[in-house]
Amino acid sequence: MSNPKFLQIHTLTSYPATLLNRDDAGFAKRLPFGGASRTRVSSQCLKYHWRNFEGEHSLYSLDVAKTYRSRETFQRKLAWPLINAGHPEPLVRAGVGSVKEFLLGGKKAKKADIEKLIDPSKGDDKYDPWEELQSSQITIFGEPEMKYLRELIQSRIEEIKDDFPVYWEEGSQPDKDTVSAAADVMRDFSKGDLKKNLKGLEQASGLDAAMFGRMVTSDILARGDAAIHVAHSFTTHEEESESDYFSAVDELRRDEPEESGELGAGHINSTELSSGLFYNYVVVDIPLLVSNLQGVSRSEWNQTDKTLAAEVVKRMVHLIATVSPGAKLGSTAPYSYAQCLLVEAGNSQPRTLANAFQEAVPTNRDGILTNTYRALGDFVADMDQMYGKTTERRLAATGPKDILTEKLGMDSTSSVPDIANWVANQIKGA
Repeated sequence: MSNPKFLQIHTLTSYPATLLNRDDAGFAKRLPFGGASRTRVSSQCLKYHWRNFEGEHSLYSLDVAKTYRSRETFQRKLAWPLINAGHPEPLVRAGVGSVKEFLLGGKKAKKADIEKLIDPSKGDDKYDPWEELQSSQITIFGEPEMKYLRELIQSRIEEIKDDFPVYWEEGSQPDKDTVSAAADVMRDFSKGDLKKNLKGLEQASGLDAAMFGRMVTSDILARGDAAIHVAHSFTTHEEESESDYFSAVDELRRDEPEESGELGAGHINSTELSSGLFYNYVVVDIPLLVSNLQGVSRSEWNQTDKTLAAEVVKRMVHLIATVSPGAKLGSTAPYSYAQCLLVEAGNSQPRTLANAFQEAVPTNRDGILTNTYRALGDFVADMDQMYGKTTERRLAATGPKDILTEKLGMDSTSSVPDIANWVANQIKGA
């Protein structure tokens, strides 16, 4: 298919004796579906591990702008680099505080607040200027945005050096009037210029935000819609879990009982372990991904360079198939590769195949994988009969894959690397 607008990635991955994603009470996350409780892994958990993976096919081994997710971005990526470059700390704090208020609040900072950032003695005994530079919630910024803002604040500080030499004189203390005048200058940034210049940056919010989106409340920052949509993963069958009782042996007491006068465990506890075959579903909105990465409008996606988008999705195919959530690594080694990878390319509205498992797959002697393949194949065949075959497909699978190839009308299966390359070529239009 030439220039498809959507890619749909479906996987089936089996995990034995793991606790992949916990709730606030420490139990495996669950999902009621079709009258049966399933074990679940949240989309946030999956995305976190895919974007932070550092091995083969990692996203940030690409030469792309990084995204920062933190409450301390203004401190760590704006203030400290400027201070370490030799700029006066009071003026840096004032500039960063002003920019922070513009970006997150959409308004000019109050003069009294900037004066306190310059001269913390104007605050009460508990006032900490560095806490004021933290955001109340995690913010998402790209390195290009941070670089532009650093240069903006640095330029302002250098412009006023001759007017406020006291801040460059070691041991000098500015008077009240000087603090007031410096606050006026350091809070005077143009909202219009900020918005225009930030919007014009290439990969402004970084790769992470280009893929998974950015929610903003200020009209200065560009809101980013997610180009890659990730569903919560869940077991095709009813949940299977047990409470694992464990103990940690105090080895000194074990080996030298005469010293302590007792034997036994140094710690006793229990945790939940689960197992299951998980269905996962990911959709890539290709025009939006190209638009987000290249800084062009969505309507122009097919007239711009799609090389980076193709490489990103190629790597995502590998990551989705091979990278597992990393909970309890030392005690469960939760490393599994997908046993089935089905990728579809097309222009029609995406649709999940999760409803193939609306009735929980039975765990009879045929085995969960075989029964899951049957349910999936029957569902796809029914959908094709009802709506027509609207996508071009590639399949990689282990086990009784003939069940799938017959139902999907496919002559053969492919390898994961071949499918990843095919996906890249679909995006590039090759």
